Amino acid sequence: MKLAGMASNRGRNLVNVADRAPGGASFSVILTNDADAPVLEQAADRGIPTETVPREDGESRRDHERRVLDALADYDFDLVCLDGYMRILSDTFLEVAPTTLNVHPSLLPSFPGMDAWGDALEAGVSVSGCTVHVVTDATDDDGNVLEERVDAGPIVTQEPIPVYEGDDADALADRVLYEGEFRAYPRAVKWFADGNVAVDADAETVTVEADEAGTFPARRVTSGDRAADLRYGENPHQDAALYADYAVSEASVVHADQLNEGAKALSYNNYNDADGALNLIKEFDEPAAAVIKHTNPAGCATADSLADAYDRALRTDPMSAFGGIVALNRTCDEATAEQIVDSFKEVVVAPDYTDDALEVLFTKDNLRVLDVGHADGRTGESGRSELGERTAALTEKPLVGGRLVQERDLQTLTADDLDVVTEREPTDAQVESMLFGWHTLKHVKSNGILFAQGTETVGIGMGQVSRVDAVRLAAMKAEEHAEGKDAEGAVMASDAFFPFPDGIEHAAEAGIEAVIQPGGSQNDDAVIEAADDHGMAMAFTGTRSFRHD
Repeated sequence: MKLAGMASNRGRNLVNVADRAPGGASFSVILTNDADAPVLEQAADRGIPTETVPREDGESRRDHERRVLDALADYDFDLVCLDGYMRILSDTFLEVAPTTLNVHPSLLPSFPGMDAWGDALEAGVSVSGCTVHVVTDATDDDGNVLEERVDAGPIVTQEPIPVYEGDDADALADRVLYEGEFRAYPRAVKWFADGNVAVDADAETVTVEADEAGTFPARRVTSGDRAADLRYGENPHQDAALYADYAVSEASVVHADQLNEGAKALSYNNYNDADGALNLIKEFDEPAAAVIKHTNPAGCATADSLADAYDRALRTDPMSAFGGIVALNRTCDEATAEQIVDSFKEVVVAPDYTDDALEVLFTKDNLRVLDVGHADGRTGESGRSELGERTAALTEKPLVGGRLVQERDLQTLTADDLDVVTEREPTDAQVESMLFGWHTLKHVKSNGILFAQGTETVGIGMGQVSRVDAVRLAAMKAEEHAEGKDAEGAVMASDAFFPFPDGIEHAAEAGIEAVIQPGGSQNDDAVIEAADDHGMAMAFTGTRSFRHD
């Protein structure tokens, strides 16, 4: 798409669009009515042709617009973008030129006119923003301005911007420009370039196909409320804060009550690790416990009692569990609390606590105790608080310049989903371990390998750049760090396929007897053959469970 830009001063929005080239759009020409306008130099620096058509003394609006059209006649363009240029245009220009856009520094129809920032501040609004709209005729037959028609064209897109206490017009204008207009104007141009906008000039309506609702709409408007200032970020030289989304109803560490109010507040890393721990134990209906270190499980287990589950999780890697985060999916009782305080932990997360458990946990001054069971009053039939359903559908990761958004990994496998590909069939007990291992492995950073016995971890290899190294790490953890358990006869879970048989060879050396993995490698036949050679059972899931952040 080719653009014609028109600006009277700096033309910062035009320069921003030129630099971003949304949808591949580029300027054929930038025109101004002021020979001293800084936008001329900005355009020249970018190799964009320019035209200057000043309005002469006594020249009528329509006569000037005719000269503007004459100056543009030698250029090919499909869309006109205004930026502080002649905000009033008549039908003399608009009926000849293609669709013409402008950006206004408020959420129209609120605060039209020349001082939108001051008007917003005077009104005391908490949110302002900007509006990209189609320019329509705001003059009468004699060329006089009809104020009620100014900035009244159909809206293409808007961008909300908060108004903060202490803002003046200059501060708000800068925020609206750099955080609002610099997002909204390129978005609108891209929609036009992609053919996603239909303008009905007679009806003065705009239809934006790209802006329809769905799982991943064309734009996302989100907000968060600052819930806490944190001591620092991942490292002491980084400032940090916690923002809350009060529309989320599922159990969350963001909305948790810290029960021991005298203890120090949670840090950035505490929140991140506690969130990872809580998400892991939400996988299980049975009493479950997990110990997390740097967002990776050091151990996880389910059992008939919470105390047994915690004991089995801790014994996977008690050395790495030092200074970790504990998460429980049942009311924390005194027996479990006694085990938790037996070594240094940073945080414990649970849906409820008995009074006796709290008395034990509060003996540790630096242990933060979080209650996440209050979100929507969930209580099991037995009176036991539980974590309830997982309701948040999406997860996101901020990037410099944007963010990644994806559906949350809520896959749940059953025995019927497994495709046994080896000569040996897994036993019922091995299938149970496979499924436990798979659901735990979803929360291990890739490349991830997990060894399991029953429904407890015995060795975890996480975050490795090669899968065979992850196998070797899990084997080392099981041999050297696990207490009272080992990999002999265990099940191995892999979050992606084995590209070569070497991972199976190392697993066999460690004592693994069954494997669950996605399958799908070009070398599947060789991997299956290796499993058969070692008398292993192997099942494919047909889906992987990468976790990269």
